[in-house]
Amino acid sequence: MHKFRYNRITYVFIILIILSFLFPFRFSFATDSVYVWSTSSDTVPTSELVSGRHIRRNTGGATVTPTGNFLNLTSGAAVLMDQATGKILYEKNPHEQLRPASVTKVMTLLLIMEAVDSGKIKLTDMVPCPPDARAMGGSQIWLAEDETLSVSDMLKAICVVSANDCAVAMADYLAGSQDAFVAEMNAKAKELGMNDTTFKNCHGIDEDAHVTSAYDIALMSRELLTKHPSITKYTTIWMDTLRDGKSQLVNTNKLVRNYPGCTGLKTGSTSIALYNLSASATRDNLSLIAVIMRADTSDVRFSEATKLLDYGFKTYEYCAFAKQGETLKSIEVDKGTFPNVNAVYKSDSGTLIPKGTAGNITTDIQLTDRVSAPVSKGQKLGEVKYMIDNQVVGAADLVADTAVKRLTLPNMAARVFENWFWVLR
Repeated sequence: MHKFRYNRITYVFIILIILSFLFPFRFSFATDSVYVWSTSSDTVPTSELVSGRHIRRNTGGATVTPTGNFLNLTSGAAVLMDQATGKILYEKNPHEQLRPASVTKVMTLLLIMEAVDSGKIKLTDMVPCPPDARAMGGSQIWLAEDETLSVSDMLKAICVVSANDCAVAMADYLAGSQDAFVAEMNAKAKELGMNDTTFKNCHGIDEDAHVTSAYDIALMSRELLTKHPSITKYTTIWMDTLRDGKSQLVNTNKLVRNYPGCTGLKTGSTSIALYNLSASATRDNLSLIAVIMRADTSDVRFSEATKLLDYGFKTYEYCAFAKQGETLKSIEVDKGTFPNVNAVYKSDSGTLIPKGTAGNITTDIQLTDRVSAPVSKGQKLGEVKYMIDNQVVGAADLVADTAVKRLTLPNMAARVFENWFWVLR
């Protein structure tokens, strides 16, 4: 009798497992999405999508880079780049190979900051002064033979007064020699797609075949500012001191003092290269990089960089849509250990647009209603495209916020007990 009863319980249990697998209970505890849902065949006006904020509709089109030297710049080459997207907003001879002078140090700073942020070195590490650093000419802070400075102070000296001796000291400290460090500079340039660039030293003093372009300077400036934003702690210093106040520092970049929102970045000049500048600034969430090369005078480089930045801030704006990790929609998971997974933005979502055209942006969301298990965390589930006049101006991937395993016999049993617990409690 007992054996028969146990057999009946076993049969019922097996049937429940089979039924649970075929007709799984779906209890979704995900929060409701604050976004309007659209299938891939529909578009949704941005005014209905951005956190419920209404945006006035205007006429306008996608971002297009105007051609020609309509700003009447006299410098040999110039580029205006949007820092967030890398889009070129203005250019004049962008790929002409020219001598960068001390703007070379943008790459030197990039490699130093990579070492700091990766944990290879610390800002408090003390750096000795090697003989080749003491032998440098040009801009310097006159490092003494027995002197050591912290990495932080070396960065300050390079960013504020363009210290050649500090650049060489850091090159030796990181790579063992200037030659080895320059090889790393060129490898990084190749990685970034700086096809107009060949570095021969880490400081920028004129040397045959040591060349780059306005476009390439913008590329490495963007990499530095985007990947290592803490560099602006140094590049925004106007006046400071070293050696317990004994050494006075004044920034060679006048825009740090005179241009609202300036975040840096690096000046450079020699008698052959003339006057160069990579200038960066941020206003109202829009960050721009203006590069000037081969200006006739120092004043010209600053005035023409100002002209570029003013044009950018007057003409464009950055429209943000969602933050990294924000949920767009909760979708069903078939045959998974959980019934739902959230489709979230893989990264911050936004785009550069001409000012006054935000209301014209439409959004095309391509995302399935359900997905089959297993689902891995970070797995791409769909995509959001932003368009103006049917031209794509931005896109963002939608990914799973968590992993969902596929149902198996062992976890099906656990699932049955969990589901019936919620039903009978």
